[in-house]
Amino acid sequence: MQWTRLGKRLGAAGIALATVATGVTVAVTATATAAPAATSAAVAALPPGFKSVGYMPSWSGNVNSIQYTKLTHINYAFVLPNSNGTLQGIPDPNKLRSLVSLGHNNGVKVSLAVGGWNDGNDSAFEQLAGNAGSRTTFVNALIGVVNEYNLDGIDMDWEYPDPGQSGANFTALMRQLGDALHSRGKLLTAAVVSGGGTANGVEPAVFGIVDWLNIMAYDGGSPHANYDWSIQSANFWKGRGLPAGKTVLGVPFYSRPVYVPYSQIVAADPANANRDCANISGGTQCYNGIPTIKRKTQWAVANAGGIMNWELSQDTTGATSLLSAIFDAAGGTTPPPGGGRSGPITGIAGKCVDVAGANSANGTAVQIYTCNGTGAQTWTVGADNTLRALGKCMDVAGAGTANGTVIQLWDCNGTGAQSWQANGDGTLRNTASGRCLDATGNSSADGTRLQIWDCFASANQVWRLPA
Repeated sequence: MQWTRLGKRLGAAGIALATVATGVTVAVTATATAAPAATSAAVAALPPGFKSVGYMPSWSGNVNSIQYTKLTHINYAFVLPNSNGTLQGIPDPNKLRSLVSLGHNNGVKVSLAVGGWNDGNDSAFEQLAGNAGSRTTFVNALIGVVNEYNLDGIDMDWEYPDPGQSGANFTALMRQLGDALHSRGKLLTAAVVSGGGTANGVEPAVFGIVDWLNIMAYDGGSPHANYDWSIQSANFWKGRGLPAGKTVLGVPFYSRPVYVPYSQIVAADPANANRDCANISGGTQCYNGIPTIKRKTQWAVANAGGIMNWELSQDTTGATSLLSAIFDAAGGTTPPPGGGRSGPITGIAGKCVDVAGANSANGTAVQIYTCNGTGAQTWTVGADNTLRALGKCMDVAGAGTANGTVIQLWDCNGTGAQSWQANGDGTLRNTASGRCLDATGNSSADGTRLQIWDCFASANQVWRLPA
């Protein structure tokens, strides 16, 4: 098995240009301004305790483009330490402030990642961790940053403490930092190597200190970060005594042997989203496509504490997004907005969900129809996951669960036949049947009856709820 010390790709703090592994120098945006955010934004609903963690680099990406509702935690990368325990400047502090504001508005916790690969130079960590006074200076400096930026925690990315005295110093540092953070209700996590002898620099005592470990299960395996190798990495740490709930499996949003962001791989050919290797720039580059990302996520739901990605700016949006694949494979749902939000529900071809003939009688068909602004097309999203029009609820006829069961209007009764959850891909899933609201026959014609059907997120199953 091949273990590497390549770590995560990063640039020096505060730079405005980054050179990726292809050798091409590209400009990146170093600042971002927070866009207005709703104060009652829907929060991602993942399995209880399951963490979806993404790194956001200071030198790349726009905080306004992050899919916050599909994340639970974001780590802002990186701030570097000095050998005396003080910190170098926060790279792009305005970007960090915007990230914290947008994250908190969407129910996402934001931590500051400290360190990174730094071209393999961890001398500052080695020196500060080996001196009690410098450790105290370092801890105090981090607490100051947490308070100043309203952060939720610290992610330690020392790459890497070595077995022996270096590892013992790391344990002492983490214990002191953990005490300081946890006493303030803050998080302490750490990014760790995928496995091998270097991993022994993280002593088992650290497992009881951290809230979880982000396992960098990438930059290794053949092909790169393949499923079996990655699961073996997670099991390696569990075998050392790391609890499953603290085991967060890292996945790459880039390729090897040449570092190419996933977004560029998909831009070259959208079909690459469903592959793990592709011919890019004249060579075969391997990465994790959607099927592998989903398979890893399903394993993590059953056997670990979550999924981490490096990194968010390298993802796409829409159907090819790897973050969306993680969210969907974990069973994530985005709850409808809170009760009282009313308006049209639009679907295929921009048509509106409509109560046939504006008839409020039980059993009236629910269909799609050209939008007309009437009460028959005005739906209120209930806090109980109901969708209400004309004083009644959208209902699966007879509480059926089979494909093709029609949708009707009925007295609200609190059953699962009237409970709908909005998924991240735009579908509306009936909680009792597990099937999705569907325009029959993929038709957009006026009067097309709505039904439930297996969820495919096709155009006739994608809906826009009232704003």
